[in-house]
Amino acid sequence: MNNDFVDLRSDTVTKPTPEMREAMAEAEVGDDVYGDDLTVNTLQEKAADMLGKEAALFVPSGTMGNLLAILVHCARGEEVICGDKSHIYVNEAGGMAALGGIFPHPIPNQKDGTLRLEDIRASIQPDDSHRTITRLVCIENTQNMCGGVVLSVDYTQQVGQLAKENGLKFHIDGARIFNAAAALSVDIKELVVPADSVMFCLSKGLVSPVGSMLVGSKDFIARAHRLRKMLGGGMRQVGVIAAAGLVSLEKMTGRLKQDHARAKNLYEALKQIPRLRLAAEPSSNMVYFDLDDSIQLTENQIVAEMKKHGVLVDWSAPRQFRLVTHYWVDDAGVEKTVKAFAKVLA
Repeated sequence: MNNDFVDLRSDTVTKPTPEMREAMAEAEVGDDVYGDDLTVNTLQEKAADMLGKEAALFVPSGTMGNLLAILVHCARGEEVICGDKSHIYVNEAGGMAALGGIFPHPIPNQKDGTLRLEDIRASIQPDDSHRTITRLVCIENTQNMCGGVVLSVDYTQQVGQLAKENGLKFHIDGARIFNAAAALSVDIKELVVPADSVMFCLSKGLVSPVGSMLVGSKDFIARAHRLRKMLGGGMRQVGVIAAAGLVSLEKMTGRLKQDHARAKNLYEALKQIPRLRLAAEPSSNMVYFDLDDSIQLTENQIVAEMKKHGVLVDWSAPRQFRLVTHYWVDDAGVEKTVKAFAKVLA
C-alpha cells in the first residue's frame, strides 16, 4: 500500500518501525519448539514480568491465544460465559465449539463494554446432569465492538472475585489491554491481577508485524505450549519476529496515549461535519460514528471515495464506521481525514 495513504481501517495495519526491522535482522534465533530461541525466551520472560504472571507463550495470533486459553481451562462439553459482542464469540470463527467442543454462553455486553455481574451470576449453570458445566468467564479489555471502551480495575476485580467464589476460571481477552492501561493511567499489572490467563496482541497498537502473548501460571503455559503444537502453532527460528515484540514492549507501550489523543482530536473535528452521528467520546484509539439517513452514499461508495482522497477507512456495521488511530497516523493524517470526509459527504 502506498505510504501516502492515511490508513484508519484498524491498528492491525501497522508496519514495523525502522528500529524493529533492525532488531529483526540482528535477532539471535534457535528452534522455538525445542525452547532454544533466546529471543523468544526473552520476550516471554518480559511479557510475564510486565503482567505480573509466572510465565508466557508467544503465539502467532490473538485468536490462537484466546483459543488456547479456553482449551486449557475447559473440557469438551463445558461452557464459557462471554459477551455477545466479544471477539471470542463474534470474530473467532467459532473455534471453541468447532475445535474444542466447548459451548459459548453469550450474555449482553453493556454500552460501557462490561458484563453485568448479576448476568454472569445468573448464567452459571446449576449442578444438574442435564446442563453443561460452566467453567470459565471471559471479558474483553478494551472492548472493541462497544467502541474501544475501557474496563476499570475495580470492575475487573469484581469479575475475578465472582469467578473465584463460584469456582470458575477467569480469562481476559486483552488484545488492546495496554491501551486500557494507558487510558486509565495504571500499571498493566493492576488490570490483570485477578485473571488466571490473559492474551494481548503485539501486532495492533504495539506495532509488531506478527504475534500475540498468552500469560498465566507455569502449569497453564505448559499445557498451552503443548496445545499450541497441536493447533499448528509450533514455530522454529521465530526470534526474527519476536525481536519486534521486544521493541513493542520496551518502546510502544509507553506512547499509546498519543494515539488516544489523536482519536479525540479526530472525534471533535468529525463532530463539525453535518450528518455524521458520533458515538460517545473515544476512551482509547477508536472513533465510531453512524451515517445520517439523509446520506445517499452506500458504505462501500464512501470507502471508495475516501480512498480517492488518500484515506483508507472501513465500515463496521450497516451505516456505521470505525476509525482506528495508531503509530502511523499523525496530526497531519487526522487533518487529512477530516477534510476528506467533509468533501465526500458534502
